[in-house]
Amino acid sequence: MPENTPSASELRPTHPLALAPVAAPPASVDGFVRRFLQNLNFDQGVALSTSDDNDRYLALAGTVRDYLMARWLDDQAQQSRQQSKTVCYLSAEYLLGRQLDNNLLAARLTEIATEALAQCGIDIDDLRALEIEPGLGNGGLGRLAACFIDSLATMSIPTIGYGIRYEYGIFRQAFADGQQVEQPDAWLRLGSPWDFPHPEAAQTISFGGRTETYDDDGVERTRWVPEWNVLAVPYNMMVPGYHNGRVNTLRLWRAVATNAFDLHTFNSGDYVASVRAQTFAENISKVLYPEDSTPQGKELRLQQQYFFVAASIADFVEHVLPDGFDLTKLPERVIFQLNDTHPVIGVPELMRVLVDEKGMEWDAAWAITQKCFAYTCHTLLPEALEVWSVDLLGRLLPRHLEIIYRINDAFLLEVRERFGDDEMLIRDMSIIGEHPFRSVRMAYLATVAGSKVNGVAELHSQLLRDNVLKDFARMWPEKFTNVTNGVTPRRFLRLANPELSTLITETLGAGWTVDLERLRGLEAYADDPEFRERFAAVKAANKRRLSRVLAARDGTTIDDGHLLDVMIKRLHEYKRQTLKVLHIVSAYDEIVSGRVPVEKVQPRTFLFGAKAAPGYAMAKHIIHLINAVGEVVNADPRVEGRLKVLYPSNYNVTLAESIIPAADLSEQISLAGKEASGTGNMKLALNGALTIGTDDGANVEIRQLVGDDNFFLFGMSEPEVEALWAEGYRPADFYHEDERLRRAIDLIAAGAFSGGDRSVFEPLISNLLYDDRFMALADFGSYLDAQERVDAAYADQDAWVRSAILNVARSGFFSSDRAMRDYLDRIWHATPVH
Repeated sequence: MPENTPSASELRPTHPLALAPVAAPPASVDGFVRRFLQNLNFDQGVALSTSDDNDRYLALAGTVRDYLMARWLDDQAQQSRQQSKTVCYLSAEYLLGRQLDNNLLAARLTEIATEALAQCGIDIDDLRALEIEPGLGNGGLGRLAACFIDSLATMSIPTIGYGIRYEYGIFRQAFADGQQVEQPDAWLRLGSPWDFPHPEAAQTISFGGRTETYDDDGVERTRWVPEWNVLAVPYNMMVPGYHNGRVNTLRLWRAVATNAFDLHTFNSGDYVASVRAQTFAENISKVLYPEDSTPQGKELRLQQQYFFVAASIADFVEHVLPDGFDLTKLPERVIFQLNDTHPVIGVPELMRVLVDEKGMEWDAAWAITQKCFAYTCHTLLPEALEVWSVDLLGRLLPRHLEIIYRINDAFLLEVRERFGDDEMLIRDMSIIGEHPFRSVRMAYLATVAGSKVNGVAELHSQLLRDNVLKDFARMWPEKFTNVTNGVTPRRFLRLANPELSTLITETLGAGWTVDLERLRGLEAYADDPEFRERFAAVKAANKRRLSRVLAARDGTTIDDGHLLDVMIKRLHEYKRQTLKVLHIVSAYDEIVSGRVPVEKVQPRTFLFGAKAAPGYAMAKHIIHLINAVGEVVNADPRVEGRLKVLYPSNYNVTLAESIIPAADLSEQISLAGKEASGTGNMKLALNGALTIGTDDGANVEIRQLVGDDNFFLFGMSEPEVEALWAEGYRPADFYHEDERLRRAIDLIAAGAFSGGDRSVFEPLISNLLYDDRFMALADFGSYLDAQERVDAAYADQDAWVRSAILNVARSGFFSSDRAMRDYLDRIWHATPVH
């Protein structure tokens, strides 16, 4: 051993070297080159001359991670010393997007890395293209979680995002004969350079079994005797703040077997049985949202939910809190934010830990628990509020079911004290539902246990209070609040739209990236001809960039001069992609029938991006129809150069970052009262797309902020929707009364987009005419009228660009930084640690 090298015994916590800050590599081109080559040599095991692009990408990612790691370790130590309150964000999804550029931007390393690689003869763009996006989310819920943890790091708030490290993320979508085909999303196939395991911090997570009572020095207590267990191994991913040196943690759990290999069984020749425990355990973190139309699928989903919240709560109590911490002060150290109902099983889990494991009395434990949780509801659809059958919960988590029963008994006593013996009300408010089967209503449990309940847009929060959770709001009005969603401007403007970002910075200065309300300063330039010209040039450049992406990716392009009409979101009936495709069919019919001269039609490219849940049959019919219509429209010379339909497969964050800056028109056309908030609407407005939409979700606030003149409103209001349902909605009446609608539906029904086969889209047509629970037919006429206003507005390009500038200028409110400030002020009450 060299003379000056300390021995292992010397490297104890009191040794000066052990206490010294961790040194980051030099933030210089030479320093970056040295660390990059070291990682290439010693981590990838290759020389620069023999390396391939994947070796170089992994070495580049490792180098960036090294810079972040030093700050991350220092921040962990600082938080431990200060014992500040931590936000623990519990979410089943984190739709992160690619990490390389985001981390380079946050750490101020983009120019250094680009120059360093150039000195090594490497074009950084070649390596960017290799990054595989982690598909750890399905849509807005997961992307929102990613935006929030980005903002919390940028605001220096101690935060741990907890979730699951799915081996296979949201499926890769392909199309076969226009129909969706799901393929595994093997995002870990070449390894993940951005996360790192800590197997020494694994948690044992139990399932099944029974409970038993025992005497604890004269006190009757209960213990859970589980039947089987798995290990939850944490993988940490660093979440850097923007230009502030802060690095927070995203901790994702992977399931492994406690006894992965049975050597005796293997030696007996039963090789499959010898690894059965490993296979069974690893299924828990195998796939994001396993299909739950079967009993086995439902059980696996509940296993996933309990697995990650139990691991997260144990991790915080055992590894984040100091030894000997007084758990009566737990609310001063943590707030567990429940991102929808998926993590709500954490409520009885914390009670079990406090009462059964820590020996706390029930009332004291419940008082603590009620201060440690807050609940965000992300839906207004009753079917989206999770319920679990009592049978399944009792079989999988017997102790938790007992705890839920006791919570409910005490809660119903409160209800009786407050409202009297109104048995109908008591039945309606009970956490335990009786019909159609005996079940636990997780949204009710979250509301009873949470210190706060928030919706995610003003209208959504109002409807939560007035409709979905009205009895709870009447009982606890102080619990209910609103926090309108937001998106991170770092990813969805600074990274996704560099040309517009440069224009904004040249005009307003650099501070807008962390203070998005500064965009208001652009209002003064909306009437400046030179600025409008530069803004329009940026939009045109973004369209050309998107066209190149689509050409390379899907073999399609966007025609010059077309209005780019974009509908990118999860495929669901309430989002009404059906209404959009009916508009396209109507526009096509108007031209081919000769009712409208082709030269009078505003050229448009309609672009969809959406995945349907694998078991959602009607959503898959809609995808098939969109692709079928696109195939006919795109091949018809009568509409060539006027109408085009594009549906690139496998829509994800990476593709969104190309589509959003290029869009002219943002389709936000859900039925009023059904969308919680939406965040795509915010991203598109922030990038200069005008919105056509209903008064639903955050559309309401977008319209109020950007102004009626810069928004295309159509459709019924939420009270009008309710009134139409009350009087008896008959969709066929609208079909008979509106000739444009009738012609569009008849064209589809006649087989015009299915090779003459009338049976192909018959389920969809029947659904529209005789069910149409999201009232696409009722809003069709108003929607087409609004689209005519869009055409007229786009014809005046100068006025359109002015409106687009005002959309950008007035969208600063929709920053996730502002949303985080609202959570901190109204719910979390945590403070920065700088």
